[in-house]
Amino acid sequence: VTLTVRAAFPLPALTAVSVPSAILAPSEQTSTVKRLFGFEKEDISSWHRLVCLLNRPTDPASLGIFRFLFGMLMALDITQERGLSHLDYKYLDGAPVCRFPLFNFLKPLPMDWMFFVYFVMFLGAVGIMLGCFYRLACLMFISTYWYVFFLDKTTWNNHSYLYGLIGFQLTLMDANRYWSLDGLRDPRKRNAHVPLWNYTMLRTQIFIVYFIAGVKKLDADWVEGYSMKYLAHHWLFDPFKLILPVELINLMVVHGGGLILDLTAGYLLFFDATRPVAAAFVSYFHCMNSQLFSIGMFSYTMLATSPLFCYPDWPRCFFGRFPEFLQPILPFISPPPIPSSSCVYPNPPSGFKHKFRAIFTILYITEQFFLPYSHFITQGYNNWTNGLYGYSWDMMVHSRSHQHVKITYTDGVTGDVGYLNPGVFTQSRRWKDHGDMLKQYATCLSENLPRFNISDPEIYFDIWVSINDRFQQRIFDPRVDIVKADWSPFQPNSWLMPLLVDLSPWRTKFEEIEGSLDNQTEVVFIADFPGLYLENYVSEDLGNTSVQVLVGQVNVEMVDEKKNYSLQPGEKMQIPAGAYHKVYTVSEGPSCYMYIYVNTTEAELQKNFTKLSELQEKVRNGTETEPLPPELQPLITGLDDQDSTGDNSVIDPVVRVFLKRQKRMQEVKKRREASLIERFQRFASKKYYSIRRGFLMTAIALRNLAVGLPSLEQLTREVAYANMKETETSQDEHLKDEVGHGEL
Repeated sequence: VTLTVRAAFPLPALTAVSVPSAILAPSEQTSTVKRLFGFEKEDISSWHRLVCLLNRPTDPASLGIFRFLFGMLMALDITQERGLSHLDYKYLDGAPVCRFPLFNFLKPLPMDWMFFVYFVMFLGAVGIMLGCFYRLACLMFISTYWYVFFLDKTTWNNHSYLYGLIGFQLTLMDANRYWSLDGLRDPRKRNAHVPLWNYTMLRTQIFIVYFIAGVKKLDADWVEGYSMKYLAHHWLFDPFKLILPVELINLMVVHGGGLILDLTAGYLLFFDATRPVAAAFVSYFHCMNSQLFSIGMFSYTMLATSPLFCYPDWPRCFFGRFPEFLQPILPFISPPPIPSSSCVYPNPPSGFKHKFRAIFTILYITEQFFLPYSHFITQGYNNWTNGLYGYSWDMMVHSRSHQHVKITYTDGVTGDVGYLNPGVFTQSRRWKDHGDMLKQYATCLSENLPRFNISDPEIYFDIWVSINDRFQQRIFDPRVDIVKADWSPFQPNSWLMPLLVDLSPWRTKFEEIEGSLDNQTEVVFIADFPGLYLENYVSEDLGNTSVQVLVGQVNVEMVDEKKNYSLQPGEKMQIPAGAYHKVYTVSEGPSCYMYIYVNTTEAELQKNFTKLSELQEKVRNGTETEPLPPELQPLITGLDDQDSTGDNSVIDPVVRVFLKRQKRMQEVKKRREASLIERFQRFASKKYYSIRRGFLMTAIALRNLAVGLPSLEQLTREVAYANMKETETSQDEHLKDEVGHGEL
C-alpha cells in the first residue's frame, strides 16, 4: 500500500512521490505543511535532509512535455525573432555597419558562417524537442544562442534572456527521461525518475519572472497609469469599454490588473486550491499579450511553463483519457517511473554529485533573485532606467518617445562642422537611450568618417527623449565629444543628463492642455537645462506655430532676423514658418515651454479630401449632372497602374493621393472584417513564406561553404526564388492599420 504525496511548488520545489504508508504516522499524513508545500518541516531541518529533498525521485512526465514544447517553440523562434529569415540583411558581408556587442571583441562571422551558426542552433532546438542526443543538442543550442545574444545588445529583451536561461537549465537536467528518442535508444533513460531540483529550478525561475516583474511595476509611473496608457485604446479592451471609460481601463485594467497579476501569479500557481483560477488568468493574460505586442514566442513559452506547477504526473492522467488506438503515438501513461542514479533513495545515501547539485540549485536561485538588483555594480549601464534592458524583468514599465535627434561632427584637423543622418551605419535605434551603446556608436562613426575625408572627428549627440509622458528633454550632454568621453561599466556615466523627475506632476497639466485643443492642433512639451539651447526649424507645412513658457526664463533668437526675444512664464510668441530659431534657457533652474502648432498642409488636404468624397458620392448617386474635367475623371474610373505611379500628369495630384488613400482604407477594412479562417490563412501564409525564406537562404549558405560560391547569375536566381511571396502577402507587409499620407 502506498500513499501519494502531491503538491506543486515549494521553495525548494515539491513533487509527487510514493512513500510506504507504514513509515508515516497518521498525523504526518495529514499535516498542514505537507498539504500546502509537499514536504515536512523536518525535510529542511538539516543539510542532509535538504539534499535528500532536492534529489527526491520525481515523475519525469511534466518535465518531458515541457522539454518538447520549449524545443518546438525555440525552433520556430529561430526563424522569426532570432532573425534567420532576414539574416542576410543583418550580416551582409562588406557593409559598413556599426554593431553593439556586449563585449567589443565579439564580432559576427562571415554571412555564410552566420547561417551555419543558426543552422546549428536550429538543430539543437529540434534535438531538445525530440530528446535526441539530448545533452549534445542542448550544448548546440545554448552555445550558439548565447553567442548570437551577446553579439547584439540592441535586440535584448527580457524574454530572449529567459530563453537562454531555460536552455542553460535544461542542459543540466534529465529532461529526456520521458517521451524522447534517447529513451527509445537507452532503456535506462526511458521513463526514469528525475531529481526534484529539476522542477525546483524551473518553477522558481518562472516565479521570479512573474514576481520580480510585479515588484518592478510598483514604480510610481506604472501605478499612476503612465507607462502603457496607449494600450487602453487597443481593440482587445473593447469589452471593458462597455462598462468603463478609457481612463479607468488604463488605470484599473491595464496597469492595476497587470500589477496584481504579476505579483500574485507565482503564488496562485503554487497552491492546489488557487491553481485553476491562476492558470485561467495567466493564460488569458498571455493570449492578450500575443496580440498586443510583437514578442514572438514569449506568450506561448509562458503558457508552456504553467503546467510545470501541476503535479509532475499530469501528462499520464491527461493522455490516459485519449482513445486507446491513439496511445502508441502519444506520451506513454504506464508503467511507473524506474529508479535513476540522479536521485536519492533510502539506500544508498546521497553522494557528492547530489550534494553538488543541491548547492548549485541554491546558488543559481540566489543569483537570479540578486541579478535584477545588481545595478549598483554595473553603474556604467545605468541611464534613466537601471542596467542593460533584458535581465531585470522590468517589462513594459517604461515607454519612450523621441522628438529630436541631432548628430554633429567636427573635423579635428580643419574644424569643419557637419551633420549626420541619425542612424547612419546602423540598423538599430536602441543606441539613443543607452550610454554604453552611444559610446560604441560614436567610436564606430569615428572609424568610418575618415573614409569620407573627415579626419580625427569629434562626435556630439543631441537626443531629446520623453519617458512615460514627461517633458521632452536631453538624455546626454550635447557638449561632450562622445568619442573621447570616458565610459566604464563599473562607474557612473558622467555625461548622462539627470531625468527631471521634479517636473513629473506637470503630466496632469499636459492632459488638460491637450484636451483644450482642437483635433488639428498639436503640442510638444519641452524641458531644458540652464546654459543650453534648443536649435529648431519650423517646417513650412506648420502654420500658427507659437512657443509659450511654462517655467523659468528663455531667450528666443530668430537666426535670420538676428533678433532676440525674452519670455517669462505665461508669455508666448509666434514663430514664423520656414525659419531657424534657438531657444536659450537663461534661468537658474530648468526651463519648461511648449510648442503649439497646426499642420496647415494636412488640414488643407483633409478639406480637399472631404470635398472629393462628397463629389464622388454625388456622381455615384446621380445628383451631379455636370461632366467632370479630365483631372477628376479617376473619381469615377479609378486609378490604373500608370496613374498610381504618377506617370499620368493629367490627373490632379490631390485626386491621386485621395484615391490611393481610399484604396488602402478599403483594404484595411477588408482585413479587419475578415473571417477567422481568412485571418488564419493570412497568418499561416505569412509565417510559411518567412520560414521558407530562412531555410532556403540557409541551404544556399551551406552549399556555398561546402562547394564554394556559384556564378553571380545563379546566386541572383536562387535568392530571388527564396524571396518569392504571394501577392497578398507582399501587400500585407506594406499595409498598416493606421493610414497616413506617406506618399506626400
